[in-house]
Amino acid sequence: MTAHIHAIGTAVPDHDVHRIFIDWAGERLEGRDRALFQRMAGRSGIEHRWSVLPQPLDGGFYAGATPSTAERMTRYAREAPELALKAVSDLATRTDIEGITHLVVASCTGFVAPGIDQIIARRLGLDGTVERTLVGFMGCYAAVAALRVAHHIARSDSDARILVVTVELCSLHLQDTPDIAALLAQLQFADGAAAALVSSEPTGIAIDRFFAATLPDSDALIRWTIGDEGFLMHLSGEVPGRIAAALETPDMRRAILGNRAARDIPSWAVHAGGRSILDAVEQGLDLDAAALAASRRTLRDYGNMSSSTLMFVLGTLMAAATPVDGIAVAFGPGLAAEGFAITSA
Repeated sequence: MTAHIHAIGTAVPDHDVHRIFIDWAGERLEGRDRALFQRMAGRSGIEHRWSVLPQPLDGGFYAGATPSTAERMTRYAREAPELALKAVSDLATRTDIEGITHLVVASCTGFVAPGIDQIIARRLGLDGTVERTLVGFMGCYAAVAALRVAHHIARSDSDARILVVTVELCSLHLQDTPDIAALLAQLQFADGAAAALVSSEPTGIAIDRFFAATLPDSDALIRWTIGDEGFLMHLSGEVPGRIAAALETPDMRRAILGNRAARDIPSWAVHAGGRSILDAVEQGLDLDAAALAASRRTLRDYGNMSSSTLMFVLGTLMAAATPVDGIAVAFGPGLAAEGFAITSA
C-alpha cells in the first residue's frame, strides 16, 4: 500500500510583524551594519510574517525585561494549540476528518506536558484510543519526519486515518541583540500551523520513497539551543553555499532525485528556508526559474515557519490545477536534507 495526503489545511495568526521587525532591528544597528541589514531585508523575498503576539515589539511581549524561557513556554502552551486547531478547522473544509485513528504532531518551538498532541486530541474530542506521536525539536524538516510516520502507519494498516499537524511559534524566541547575524536569522522566521489527513485511500497525492542525507562536517552550521531567555538560533551564512555544493555531488543527487534527472521533474516542494536557500537549490540542481514558484510564494507571504513551511508549499501544489509529480525536500540541523517523492493519485 501507498500512503496518500488527501488535503492540507493551513493557518497563521492575525498579526503581521514583518515590517515592524525590520524597523525594530534597524534601530539596534549602526552605520554599515544598518545599511547591510536594510539591504538584505529588501532582498529577502519576504513581504509578510505572522505572529501570535499582538504588537510584540511596541508595548507588547518584548517590552521591558526580556521574557524568560518559562514565560515563553507559558505563552506556547496557550497559543500553539489554538493555532493548530485553526489549521485543523481549515483542513475540515477540504476533506472529511471523521474517524481519526492516529495523531502525529510536529513542533520544535515549545515544550509542554501533557503534550501538545494530547491537548489537540482532547480539544478535537478524539477518542482516548487514538494513537499519538510527537515529533519534537527536529527543526525545519520535522514535517518530513511526521509524514514519514504517517506513511509507515498507512502502509501497515489499511483502516488507519492519520491526522498530521505541524505548529511553530518562532516569534516566541525573538532575541534583543545588536548582532547583525542574529538579526538576519530572525528576519526569516514566523509563526504558522498546518494539518493534513493521510491514509492508504488512493486520492490526493501519493507520498513514497522517503530519503535522508546528511552533509559531512556540517553539524555546527544550524544550531537551535535552549537558553534562559528562549531558544537561540544560529544560522551560518555558509549554509546556502554548502547546500548548493552538496546538490552538485552524485551521492546527494541520487538520494534526492532517485533515478530521475532534476530537469525532468515538474513539481518541486522545497522548504522555503530563505531566499538564499531556494537560490542554492535552484543553482545546485540547475532548475529553471519557475521550478520553485510555490516555495517562493510561501516565503513571500509567510516567511520561514520552520516545520510548517513545507506543508504550506505542498498545500499550494495540491491546490493548483496541474497534476503533481515531483519531490518534496527540506533542509535543517545536521546539516541534513530529508524528503520524499510526491505524485497525484
